[in-house]
Amino acid sequence: MNKNVIIGVDPGYDRCGIAVINSIKGVGAEELLFSTCVQTSQKNDFHTRLKNISNAFNDVLEKFQPGVLSIENLYFNTNQKTASKVLEVKGAIEILALNKNLLVYEYTPLQIKNAIAGNGRAGKREVYSMLKHLIKINKEIKIDDEFDAIACALTCSASIKFQ
Repeated sequence: MNKNVIIGVDPGYDRCGIAVINSIKGVGAEELLFSTCVQTSQKNDFHTRLKNISNAFNDVLEKFQPGVLSIENLYFNTNQKTASKVLEVKGAIEILALNKNLLVYEYTPLQIKNAIAGNGRAGKREVYSMLKHLIKINKEIKIDDEFDAIACALTCSASIKFQ
């Protein structure tokens, strides 16, 4: 377990963004070690999808041995069924992290946008544009959830360093 390695997660059951950063160099000098978006098939039942996401997350935990989980804290005001399923994914991820003795931090979308773009009301394009200035991303990212996971990890890195 390395407390300088942070795993960021944007939870979801259709798509779950996962990113791992090394924050040892300090704020503004973090290194992106890994990022992905785990996508599940709508043809599968929810429990199979939950298992697939949990297994993928656990594989990343095993490979990178992070010491910190940074996860987006969700808010929903429309579809309660979707909210319930996403919260189940979030809970499964948190249990896996806690079983590995990771410190767990949660951030709202407003906190993440404020930390990355300096404006809690920033749009996705503003946040993603700023991300590219804050951390070197050596690959093309096509799915927003992956950017969101990176942003969540960077928010945690900055938050921990300023505590």
